[in-house]
Amino acid sequence: MSQSHILVVDDEPDIRDLVREILEDEGYRVSVAENGEAARSAFARAAPDLVLLDIWMPDVDGITLLREWSSGGSMECPVVVMSGHGTVETAIEATRLGAHDFVQKPISLARLLAVVGQALEEGKKRPRPALAPVPAASEPIGNSAVMQVLRGKAEQAAQHDLPVLITGEPGCGRENLARFIHRRSARQGEFVIMDHCELTAENCRDYLLGREGNGEGQAGLFDQAHGGTLYIPELQDIPAVSLRIIHQVLESGHFVHEGGAGAEPLDCRLIASACTDLMQRAQKDETLQQLYYSLNVLPLQVPPLRDRPDDVPELVRFYADWFPNRDNLPYRAFSVAAQNRLRNHSWPGNIRELRNLIQRMLVLGGDEEVSAAEVEEALRQSPTEQAASQQAHPPLFDLPLREAREQFEREYLVYKLQEAGGSVGKLADAVGMERTHLYRKLRSLGVDPKQVVSGENG
Repeated sequence: MSQSHILVVDDEPDIRDLVREILEDEGYRVSVAENGEAARSAFARAAPDLVLLDIWMPDVDGITLLREWSSGGSMECPVVVMSGHGTVETAIEATRLGAHDFVQKPISLARLLAVVGQALEEGKKRPRPALAPVPAASEPIGNSAVMQVLRGKAEQAAQHDLPVLITGEPGCGRENLARFIHRRSARQGEFVIMDHCELTAENCRDYLLGREGNGEGQAGLFDQAHGGTLYIPELQDIPAVSLRIIHQVLESGHFVHEGGAGAEPLDCRLIASACTDLMQRAQKDETLQQLYYSLNVLPLQVPPLRDRPDDVPELVRFYADWFPNRDNLPYRAFSVAAQNRLRNHSWPGNIRELRNLIQRMLVLGGDEEVSAAEVEEALRQSPTEQAASQQAHPPLFDLPLREAREQFEREYLVYKLQEAGGSVGKLADAVGMERTHLYRKLRSLGVDPKQVVSGENG
């Protein structure tokens, strides 16, 4: 059975699913992408053996993708272009850009399999470059309504060099959005990430600004990001001395190497990310506040995964394919019922929690399709679910029975006594106890009616 990996890119679900079923029946391994951005992600993480590429898609057309993939001078794998609105000009342009063939929709089964076989044979003759390491946060942006709006704002931000501030909960995909902006910008330099571990009081100036002297130079972060993007994660956790350096460089537009004399121009875009309550924190920290207002030129907020459940199936498919490629884990498809169960999870850990769950299920599971029952069990064993279940009951449930009973009785009687205005007689009627017995109970629990009325007891 063939082990060739084919990527099918088509925005029409019926065609996409039909082509996948046909190819899987023939023994091929198939990945699918429903739009141009999803195709970019799939192609970037591991070039397939063949791409079946639709021309007309709502976000990025097939010719644009073909031009990107062939920009290096040669295609990494054969591409067969598909279109239901084909023209001679389109076919010529696709062939000029390196497409193996051009197929008109509707596609006949015999024609499809013949073209696939020919393209894969051609692909075996091509030199395959070594795959670059997959970035840790290369998941798709998402196609839910809220993420389409965010994608549009990010596209607009990418056209300018102004600073961008991305806020959101931990694990929601802030770095991925920053990478998306970098990829869509005109900047050709690197995407450089600040490492908080390097921001010590002794080392932060060398790490950020670089150093000259003694015949040995050290490039700083602003040097490394020259012509590209400097990404600053978790802005709220950066030490004050580093915040001041970054603010000074951003405001002046230049920096000076430690031990150097001449100023170097700042030629990188700054994208910072932070928690959702950054503005409240900045109000209590003048240094953070200054940098906050300098960076908050183009603010973007990434919603938590629980607010965009429609993105969950796409992320599940992405990671179910990404981990086998990266870690050589067994591939497992997720049933529709399993994906629906994942859609309905609250995801307190956001995309990071989803990613870890998928990885664990691939490591510990078998070869069969992932079922809803298996997902349910995995969620029950997840750290966030266990933490949530531990917080779901009152603290007194963790006490021995006698102590729990005494604590409940004390809180109950204090509450009722306050309702009765401190009157033990009214309290006795309200709780249905004989007054003498009630006095003894209050005394044993350390409840003084007079102090309850004055607010001292409780």
